[in-house]
Amino acid sequence: MTYCLYCYNFVGIKPLFITKNELLLKKICFMKRLFIIPLLFYSFSLLAQSPKYEFRAVWVSTVANIDWPSKTGLTNEQLKSEVIRILDKQKTLGTNAIILQVRPTSDAIYPSELEPWSRYLSGKQGQAPEYSFDPLQFWIEEAHKRAMELHAWFNPYRIQQNINDELVENHIFKQHPDWGWVYGNRSYFEPGNPNVWDFISKVVTDVVSRYDVDAIHFDDYFYPYQVNKEEFPDSLAFKKFGGNFYPDNLHAWRRHNVDTIIQILSSAIKNEKPWVKFGISPFGVWRNRSQDIFGSETSAGTTNYDALYANIIKWQQNGWVDYTMPQLYWRDDHPAANFTTLAYWWSDFTFGRAMYLGLAPYRIDKKSDHKLWRKPKYFIKQIELLRQIEGIDGFGYFSSKHFFREDFKRLNKKLQTKLCVTPAIVPPMPWIDNQAPLPPVNLTLNGTTLYWTASEASNEFDKARFYVVYYFPTKQIKQVKDDRYIIYSTGELKYTFDKLPSGGVIRVTSLDRLNNESPLSDPIVFP
Repeated sequence: MTYCLYCYNFVGIKPLFITKNELLLKKICFMKRLFIIPLLFYSFSLLAQSPKYEFRAVWVSTVANIDWPSKTGLTNEQLKSEVIRILDKQKTLGTNAIILQVRPTSDAIYPSELEPWSRYLSGKQGQAPEYSFDPLQFWIEEAHKRAMELHAWFNPYRIQQNINDELVENHIFKQHPDWGWVYGNRSYFEPGNPNVWDFISKVVTDVVSRYDVDAIHFDDYFYPYQVNKEEFPDSLAFKKFGGNFYPDNLHAWRRHNVDTIIQILSSAIKNEKPWVKFGISPFGVWRNRSQDIFGSETSAGTTNYDALYANIIKWQQNGWVDYTMPQLYWRDDHPAANFTTLAYWWSDFTFGRAMYLGLAPYRIDKKSDHKLWRKPKYFIKQIELLRQIEGIDGFGYFSSKHFFREDFKRLNKKLQTKLCVTPAIVPPMPWIDNQAPLPPVNLTLNGTTLYWTASEASNEFDKARFYVVYYFPTKQIKQVKDDRYIIYSTGELKYTFDKLPSGGVIRVTSLDRLNNESPLSDPIVFP
């Protein structure tokens, strides 16, 4: 890669060395940032308006019943009720994407011929919900009604959260115990086994082919986080599958293994449905500057590249992923990993792909040992900051359950009235598709409900996915697709007013699968 001395960006091939002059220039550039960043972070005069295009996501964890379902053994109606409660809450907060964990531990919250039903639904692995209920299908339908994308979140390697968790007899790990190993009281698939690559690819493409998901999502779990400095039990796999990496390049082999599954899945997803996105939410530090000249000014004890063997930057640069959302779950006074430093660092590694930031509202706690987390104010400032950083297109919250907490009422109100006042559109991805769909037609008003019809589309890319409703308070306003005039987004062919406006104009646009927006529809004029 060619190294830009002023903005940290790389193009082409990475040089083998950097001169002292280049290091000096980079140091000067970094010192400028040290001076500028605090001013940006704490300056209220620079706060941006709620942007029209912004990824606003929330994670919904199923493992250990963190978010949904709240406990095992719920009836279908209770499961549905909890889904609707989560989606309705997030809709009021301006969220436009749900990241739903569909495969927490080599199991499924949907009917699968490859893996058993998840224990986190019924309490027993392999036990299906009553009456052929499909939770994933319900999540997708309800999310799309609310103009929310549904990103199906998979954990690629984890088999058992605890080795005492019983596996059903036909589980793939029971059939092929040599495909994985136990580490730190959990079991994992061996990332270097080609049979594992093939199996994971089948699991993911099965969902892509059968469900109308908007994206496939992986989080930070690749090779396990190290436990008590124990080595991974992969020496036999290295000898068997290491090829030219064996016996001297164990760490490079491990990175190659993770690179391979990412590349395989990238191709498999796009071959099945070219419009389905592939996103990764990695640990927040790629490498420290002490380990690599291109690393961040951090001193993290764990890094993606060296500990988890996830070379995120390579995947982004090679176009294997459509978005990256590093988990920046730290504060600005963290001694090893400064939030602002990392936010700017990641913004320099987009390589023309989407970059979002994972945020940690779960850390807000008035009893926290760290002053910054005791009130929502600091979390709000994090959102305000990232909106000022070029290259950062949105954020995700971990996780959904916290927005129901009593002490989150103030934060929720701030999101509704200040930070996310108008609905935002998930930023388009022009490298996949950049053609706008046709606007909706046949707008009619029946009572307080506005109806319309989707225009016909010649292909899947141009099909209308969601709709944006604009209200212009006077006929004299130049009617452009300005976010100030957005009043609602929906996946349905209707919108119901609480009260009909007095005067003004209503117009609607279509969004396709990649969120390209159509021209405005013909108007409905209110007298």
